[in-house]
Amino acid sequence: MQNKLFLLCSALLSFALLAAACSNDDHTDTQDGASDTALISLEQECDAWDGIQAPDGFRVNMVTDIGKIDDGTFNEFAYEGMVAAAECFGIKETGVIETASEADYTANLNTSASENPDVLITVGFLIGTDTLEAANENPDISYIGVDQFHPEYPNNYIGVLFNEHEGGFIAGALAASLSQTEVIGVVGGVEIPPVVKFLNGYEAGAKHINPNISVLKVYNESFADPAKGASDARQFIGEGADVVFGAGGPTGSGGIKAAAEAGAFAIGVDQDEYYTTFDGGNAPGSENLVSSAIKRVDLSVFRNIGEAVRNTFSGGAYTLTVDNMGITYAPFHDAVVSPEAATTVERVRAGLADGSIETGICAIDGLFLGENSACD
Repeated sequence: MQNKLFLLCSALLSFALLAAACSNDDHTDTQDGASDTALISLEQECDAWDGIQAPDGFRVNMVTDIGKIDDGTFNEFAYEGMVAAAECFGIKETGVIETASEADYTANLNTSASENPDVLITVGFLIGTDTLEAANENPDISYIGVDQFHPEYPNNYIGVLFNEHEGGFIAGALAASLSQTEVIGVVGGVEIPPVVKFLNGYEAGAKHINPNISVLKVYNESFADPAKGASDARQFIGEGADVVFGAGGPTGSGGIKAAAEAGAFAIGVDQDEYYTTFDGGNAPGSENLVSSAIKRVDLSVFRNIGEAVRNTFSGGAYTLTVDNMGITYAPFHDAVVSPEAATTVERVRAGLADGSIETGICAIDGLFLGENSACD
C-alpha cells in the first residue's frame, strides 16, 4: 500500500514534467494538457503543516465502505490519506476495519470507537446515517465522514463533500473530445447523490463539447460488482460507444477494464486508476486508460486529521471543488491523446476553476438538486 501511495505522490509531483517525458516514450503524440497548479501532492501538503506533530498516544481509526482498503478507488484513496497524515504528523497508532456489508456499519463503528481513537474516519455515503449517530454518542471523538451530507453536523463531525458534477463534466468533455462515433458511455454505481452528480456532470460536459453526442448511462445495485460493470461496458460498446467512464467503485472499474481491453478509451474515477486498476501500466488495456476524474479523498482526509492534531477541528461540511484543487483529472500516461483534446480538457478544467464555465447542474453542499435548478 505504501508503494502505491509513493507512486501516486510521485505522479502528482512530476505532473508538470509529463509532457516533456512523453516526448521520450513510444507515444510521441501524447500530450498532457493539465496544469501542475491544479494538483498538490501529499508530500507538498505535509510541508504546509510544518512543525505540527501529534501528541503521544494520538490514535486514528478508519471504517471503510463495503470493500477493502485496496479496492483501487474510494476506500484506498481515503486510506492513503490516513497513512500519509500518520507519517507527516508522527501518529503511531492507527487501525482499520473493512466493512463486508451494510449490516455491519453499526457494529464496526462501535468496535472502532471502543479503542478510544482521537479521530475516526468513515468512508462512503451509505454509512453516513450511522456515522451521525456515532458522532452524537461519542462527542470526544472527531469524525471525518467521506461523502456524507447532513443538513446539520455536531461539532465533532466533518462531512467531506465533493463537486462530483465538476469532475464528471471534465470527464465528459474529454470523452467527447476523443469520441469518433459520437457515442460514449458511463457505468455508474448505486444511484446516490455523488454518483448522480458524476453521471449528470459527464453528460453535461460531453454536450458542452458536442451537443449532438449520445451518452449511454446505467446505475447498478452494488459498488462491488466488477463483472456487472464489465457487462455494462460491453453493451455500450455494442451500441457504438468508443469511450467509457466508470463512476461506481469496483463496479465502474470492471467497466473501464472491459472497455480498455476491448480497444475503447476508458476514464477512471476517484483516484488515478492507472496505478490501481491498471497496475501502473502493466494490466491489459492500460494504453487505453486516458485519464481519471479525481476526487482528492486523500487530501480531504489528510487535512482534517491535521485540524484534529492541532485542535482546530470543527464540525460542518468540507467541500472539495476544482477551484480548491479537490477535483481534477489524472495524467494521460500511455494513452495517445491529440494536442487538441488535451488543450480542450485543460481549458474546461481552468474554466470551471475561474467560473467562466458552469456545469449547469445545481448542487449545494453535496446535495444534487438537478440540472438547471435554481440554487437560491
